[in-house]
Amino acid sequence: MHASRLSRRAVLAGTAATAALTAVPLPAGHAHAAEGATPATTAYRWRNVVIGGTGFVTGVLFHPSVRGLAYARTDIGGAYRWDRRAARWVPLLDHLGWDDWNLLGVEAMAVDPAHPDRLYLALGTYAQPWAGNGAVLRSADRGATWQRTDLTVKLGANEDGRGTGERLLVDPRDSDTLWLGTRHDGLLKSTDRGASWAPATGFPPAPNATGQGVTLLVAAGRAVYAGWGDGGGTAPNLFRTVDGITWSPVPGQPGGASAEVPIRAAYDRHTRELYVTYADAPGPNGQTDGSVHKLATGTGTWTDVTPAAPDGSADTFGYGGVAVDARRPGTVVVSTNNRWAAVDTLYRTTDGGRTWTSLKDHAVFDVSETPYLAWGEDRPKFGWWIQALALDPYDSRHIVYGTGATLYGTRDLTHWAPEIRGLEETSVTQLVSPPTGAAHLLSGSRDIGVMYHERLTASPSRGMATNPVFGSATGLAQAARRPAYVVRAGWGDHGNGACSTDGGRTWTPFATQPAIAEDAPGPIATNADGSVLLWSFVHWDGTRHPAHRSADNGTTWTEVTSFPQGATPVADPADPARFYAYDTGTGTLYASTDGGLTFTARASGLPAGDGQYELVAAPGRSGDLWLSTKENGLYRSTDGGAAFRRITSCRACHTLGFGKAADGAAYPALYQVGSVQPGLTAVYRSDDEARSWTRINDDAHQWGW
Repeated sequence: MHASRLSRRAVLAGTAATAALTAVPLPAGHAHAAEGATPATTAYRWRNVVIGGTGFVTGVLFHPSVRGLAYARTDIGGAYRWDRRAARWVPLLDHLGWDDWNLLGVEAMAVDPAHPDRLYLALGTYAQPWAGNGAVLRSADRGATWQRTDLTVKLGANEDGRGTGERLLVDPRDSDTLWLGTRHDGLLKSTDRGASWAPATGFPPAPNATGQGVTLLVAAGRAVYAGWGDGGGTAPNLFRTVDGITWSPVPGQPGGASAEVPIRAAYDRHTRELYVTYADAPGPNGQTDGSVHKLATGTGTWTDVTPAAPDGSADTFGYGGVAVDARRPGTVVVSTNNRWAAVDTLYRTTDGGRTWTSLKDHAVFDVSETPYLAWGEDRPKFGWWIQALALDPYDSRHIVYGTGATLYGTRDLTHWAPEIRGLEETSVTQLVSPPTGAAHLLSGSRDIGVMYHERLTASPSRGMATNPVFGSATGLAQAARRPAYVVRAGWGDHGNGACSTDGGRTWTPFATQPAIAEDAPGPIATNADGSVLLWSFVHWDGTRHPAHRSADNGTTWTEVTSFPQGATPVADPADPARFYAYDTGTGTLYASTDGGLTFTARASGLPAGDGQYELVAAPGRSGDLWLSTKENGLYRSTDGGAAFRRITSCRACHTLGFGKAADGAAYPALYQVGSVQPGLTAVYRSDDEARSWTRINDDAHQWGW
């Protein structure tokens, strides 16, 4: 980050699991000082930079016995509680630290109908061998404080099937008993309110390699039903226990390809009917067929209540969410999922599924609070990836559903608006804090491209940068001596690169782009005066390609054979003739003194790594380079990369940026996520060129990675 108009104590940071964050001063006494680090003299109050959602909301749960109490879960960004009085979501997992990064994905959540303050979360982002085991958090105060039990199995909140569920349930007969469905390890049971877990005896299916396992758990009266995603098209996929000991397949259950995976289920206690949505894949992607069935639990009779496709549509999709009206018998809402051609919708019935109405057909949207949801078009879509769906038990016309980007809600079944305040899980990959101009911040993210933030407290009024619209941004850079000039790269709808001459307000696609940019857009840089562009290319599978250079604003491009393939280009902020690049494969610094025409190796023998090391140039200075190398520490060069020295005050440095200098100091403040002592990774600031560090976050604000 560059020194800017922001307060010196404003910090901007982006991670792969949370939104960008801003810090503003508070009275002293709130900072948490680490041993070996100087305590902060002015504490920080951390808030999200407001975008408004932008990630996949995988579950929404209203408490059945407390008006206005609701919870939401996400695939990578933690869990949230709805604050009815403030009309915003409160994050519940910001306290998770660096070593617990895998727990920011929420596989499932559960509430206790008889004890409204109790909340349970099953955490674990990935079930892959390289990820840690899952954990269950339990709270007796609605998520204000937690007790934790580490599991011996892995969960997969960011894997296929993450929108199914819930996979966690308080037993309807006994509040001390909980059930947890896993992907590879069957069904687990706890008899001490989640403090300890063991395999559930009598649960018959054997897990296999598909990684779905138990897809849902739902109470129907005193019985518990479990969906099973590993059985195949003809094997049983729904099981039931009435005594908490013996499990058996539900008789007469739907079969065939369209009923291969039970996605979600909801019980109508008035009619004693269980509604189940099915799809031919767990989703959120890959579904081409699906159905909705209901089971009369008293008689065992199954009925196919799948909504009829309008106008004989041959559109392919599955079904996702399902919710019943706690006040009106036979009133049910279901969602389609993965319906790309005709766009997903919600179907609503008031007669137990005999007839359905598509709520999309008369929907009126207001996305003025989060304009990016228009996706660069005239109006927003109804949504996609709709697997999270909830119906307020105290208001039959209040429906909430999640998409791959937000939560939409209605209070009259016609008018819809985002109900997303406070819930941020943007995957931020680039940040620029402009020294001048109207923007406080430019951000580049996965899925939602680049945004121009006039304020940090409101979603950007311009929404996503257009011309072109990016799905994901791969590069964002500003000319240090000409800040009105900005360039960006990413996966675009009309080209994969663009430039701006007004600080990022408006954009123009490059006139041409290198052929490799079509398949492998990567990081991009512009020199100090904006006269040269340097574009690096990395395919999504990691394959690296030669960088290209343009000296005519992207009209023509030439290959730079001496640039280390796949490296991130870094422009010198003072000298337009200089560029730098760090080859993580060999631990070598490369530099150019001819405007990026040629590069030569300078310092070598530096740490080699996995491609995520970060080279940063200090603002306003030529040849002053800082290299963060994760667990290998922090290095500095003051001679343009000819030599580096290790910074002994820093044990590990994972990402680094600069901010406004302290009063009386001549050098910019440094900010890092790193460690200065064993066992503690935190956010630090240095006002003396990294001779000493002050921790500026605290134990309640860690955000995993």
